[in-house]
Amino acid sequence: MVPEHARVVIVGGGIMGCGLAYHLAHEGWSNIVLLEKAELTSGSTWHAAGQITHSTSSFALGKCVGYNIDLYSRVLEAETGQSVTWHGCGSFRLAYNDDELDWLHHTISVGKALGFPMEIVSPERIRKLHPFYNLEGVQAALHTPDDGHVDPAGAAFALAQGARQLGAKIVRKCRATDIRQEPNGEWRVVTEQGEIVCEHVVNAGGTYARQVGEWSGLDIPATSMTHHYFITDTVPEFLELETELPVVRDDRLVSGYVRMEQKSGLIGIYEKANPNAVWLDGCPWEAENELFDPDYDRVMPWLENAMDRMPILSELGIKREVHGAISHPPDGNPLIGPAPGLKNYWLNCGCQIGIGWGPGLTRELARWMVHGSADISMRDFDPRRYGEFASRDYQVTKAREDYLLRHEVPFPHFNRLDARPVRPSALYETLKAKGAVFEEVYGWERPRWFARGGLEARDYYSFRRAPWHDVLAEEVKAVRERAGIMDISAFAKVEVCGPDAAAFIDRLIPNRLPSGPGRIALTHLLNENGRIDVEATIVRMADDRFYFTCAAFFEQRMLDYFNLRRRGDETVTITNLSSDWGAVTLNGPRSRDILGACTDAKLDNESFPWLRAREIAVAGKQMWAFRMSYAGELGWEIHGPRDNLPAVYDALWAAGEPHGIADYGSFSMNAMRMEKMFKGAGELTNEVTLPEAGVMRFVKLDKPDFAGKAATEASAAKPLPWVCAYLEIEADGVSDGHGGEAVLADGVHIGLTSSVAYGHGVQKLLAFAYVKPEHAAPGSELEVMIMGEPRPAVVLGEPVYDAANTRPRS
Repeated sequence: MVPEHARVVIVGGGIMGCGLAYHLAHEGWSNIVLLEKAELTSGSTWHAAGQITHSTSSFALGKCVGYNIDLYSRVLEAETGQSVTWHGCGSFRLAYNDDELDWLHHTISVGKALGFPMEIVSPERIRKLHPFYNLEGVQAALHTPDDGHVDPAGAAFALAQGARQLGAKIVRKCRATDIRQEPNGEWRVVTEQGEIVCEHVVNAGGTYARQVGEWSGLDIPATSMTHHYFITDTVPEFLELETELPVVRDDRLVSGYVRMEQKSGLIGIYEKANPNAVWLDGCPWEAENELFDPDYDRVMPWLENAMDRMPILSELGIKREVHGAISHPPDGNPLIGPAPGLKNYWLNCGCQIGIGWGPGLTRELARWMVHGSADISMRDFDPRRYGEFASRDYQVTKAREDYLLRHEVPFPHFNRLDARPVRPSALYETLKAKGAVFEEVYGWERPRWFARGGLEARDYYSFRRAPWHDVLAEEVKAVRERAGIMDISAFAKVEVCGPDAAAFIDRLIPNRLPSGPGRIALTHLLNENGRIDVEATIVRMADDRFYFTCAAFFEQRMLDYFNLRRRGDETVTITNLSSDWGAVTLNGPRSRDILGACTDAKLDNESFPWLRAREIAVAGKQMWAFRMSYAGELGWEIHGPRDNLPAVYDALWAAGEPHGIADYGSFSMNAMRMEKMFKGAGELTNEVTLPEAGVMRFVKLDKPDFAGKAATEASAAKPLPWVCAYLEIEADGVSDGHGGEAVLADGVHIGLTSSVAYGHGVQKLLAFAYVKPEHAAPGSELEVMIMGEPRPAVVLGEPVYDAANTRPRS
């Protein structure tokens, strides 16, 4: 029988569930129960191929990968006595063309920040370490010598054993059948062996995660996709080898990987056509160690390529086909973190690379659950990155798209176009007709840039400067010298009102409330250990009415922050206006003239000062105008009902044409905020405190209390592990960097970039970077690794554009 009470119940006994039980126990929690409906690993874990590589251009995933390889290769067997069968054979990732080679150079830049051993090697070096691979057409490869592969079941069993040794209870052959929240906020998990009441519940259901989530009203965006790998008969040439060959990742021709499996060959394929989604109506509960019949027709072109690349395999038979289901979220990233709208319900699922990513991600989830935040940025994994826009059709279409992209080059700003648009703004068709190239942000279609000068309105991908580089220069020039207008409907927009609204907000935020109606403030929503959840702008519309805006990505996070902290005795109404309201921003020295032609409201400094808000009529439509500018210019944001937005935009455009108004997009907005030294989502993450981020000017420590106050004071009182520095990097006119690159001092790694962008208004390459405090003083000379090479950089002490901030106040 199961126990009646537990601190946490984990549903699912694959690598993710076992990993979380292990790490929760290591973080100090007791009374942990893990439920598995069959045997441990009998879902997707058991049929994984088990590879793991340092080759990643994601700093956050890189932290996980580095930890996992150390765990598999050194720690788990010694700690638990359970074999994981680690094969430290290393690996190659091949580059056939310049784009693939650029990817490898960028990976080197990120790998340096992570301390990973890796180098780009020639075909001659590849051939020396792997004499059997056909290298025709190969330019080079990334060699990661400490990579390898592990027995998936053994790894999960070792994690489970480690959890047991620290007191966790693992119950096999016990299916959960319902999860519901009790009136007091606890969770009741109903199983075949009884019911458990717990404080926290975790959905680690793998291919069952959607069904498990439905019990509690969740629509978990994950789709099961099937993947093949094949094991050949014994390879005679392998019998004589004294060391195992490196794994080869051939993204172009094989769309997968080729390695040794004992003395046989193993070929894994992610075909680039006709991806196969299964169990769309739910994974059968009776499924256990489930495999599908191989579909040779679907994978044959890539299987033939693999045989061509490894000729010693071509005459051998296939002795085993593995065709199993793996869970894919729409963007391919795992779902790790709080479930939207529910307290103490956590998702730990949707991880298509469970062996490679799982233990590190579950360590971070354990830290989040126990201590209030993870130690890496969880932005890419937070389940709340999806909202109502992610319908079931959207989920399945995007999962198929993700599968096809599994072995494609992960270009910067890569735009996934399938199943769009799902959340167009009121201006979408107007801006599309004017040449807007859009990106998807929390479902919204937001303009990136506008095609002009003969450039086609489409995506251009490169690790180097793209063709739209000069277009951005024109957009920035328009804003700096005349006026620019941008659709910013993609901002999250939340209203908090009611008799207790002021007191409710004031006890949460570190900054002071706007002192009266019509005033604006910037603040941060912190978790209890002082780390940053959300940066938000507050507009006080009335004594008891507040309007919050933040980056679209954080819409659900901000809603949860307020809803889950509201006390029962507080009369507060929280309303999500994100879809019902739209917004544009008008910036530039001519913006007052343009807005003035569309309203009777007085816009002079005395009547409408900087950082003030007014409800005014624009083109005959009642809207809210906020005098603020993320571009660092004279300007207004204009917010209101989405149906009013087309008339407002058309009127502003018509009034602006004599002044040379131009449309601009998020890429130019980013360049201008970098020129103004404005920190953004890349800098203000759950990894850092306000002192580390350098934003203490928005904190009032003399307030009686706010969420995370004690932790903020503690952070400010002790030596900081890192601080956010503002850099100018030497530009070479070819490549500018993309974030996550290593920062060096005298050749030694001392930090990493969080954002990099070219400032077209000042013609400087700019970055924010988290570095050790002793290297953050203005004038400090550093180097930044860009495309695998160190580039001179210097720390700046003030914005490179309008340091005195006179232009927004003009």
